[in-house]
Amino acid sequence: MLKLEAKELPKYKRIIKKYFLELLGLFLMGLGISLITKSDLGTSPISGVPLVLSYIFPLTFGQFTFIMGVVFVVLQKMILGKEFPNVQFLQVFVVFILGFSVDLGMLIFSHLNFDFYWEKVIGIVLGCMLLAWGVYFQVCANVIINSGEGIVRALAIKTHLEFGTMKIIFDCTYSCLALIMSLAAFGTVRGLREGTVISAVLVGFIVKLTDRILTRLNLAHYLKD
Repeated sequence: MLKLEAKELPKYKRIIKKYFLELLGLFLMGLGISLITKSDLGTSPISGVPLVLSYIFPLTFGQFTFIMGVVFVVLQKMILGKEFPNVQFLQVFVVFILGFSVDLGMLIFSHLNFDFYWEKVIGIVLGCMLLAWGVYFQVCANVIINSGEGIVRALAIKTHLEFGTMKIIFDCTYSCLALIMSLAAFGTVRGLREGTVISAVLVGFIVKLTDRILTRLNLAHYLKD
């Protein structure tokens, strides 16, 4: 008997699949961010500010990830005004799950110790793989975008720049903000290192590679609509 393709699934099963992929993607993203951070070579660009804030104030990395996510949703509404779809307020729920997953990941990896540089590099690569797969599943779900991507999209719409160009500008600016906060609070750089640059480059590459491999294996269409 032939397997039922994703596009032939009944509507309710397609919805279940979408939200399953969304939650799975957020969980993997949280684990990836945690493992990258635990490697002690710097966190991902979008996580720099929450991580530095967690060093300064008595809240967790995941809690600040949630707070900054809510800030991004508010900024999107301010930038787009009436053009901001009300359904995208659900980004608050998405970033809550992501923040929870980050703290869960920090707990899961709490006993890992990367004593040698080569171990830290392996940790970065594995973390980037988890983060990239999380991003890929969330893109396949195509339900509610992450607020970190949402703010980039809003800025791209308002400035008439391509999303990729604005993504680079935003990540660089956001990382600089984390750098300034770290220097102001500690007089040194914390949370940002070469791993931040590695993750910025590697995650996108792994997302593209994953899509190409699954497409060649004729599996991508089971995940996408």
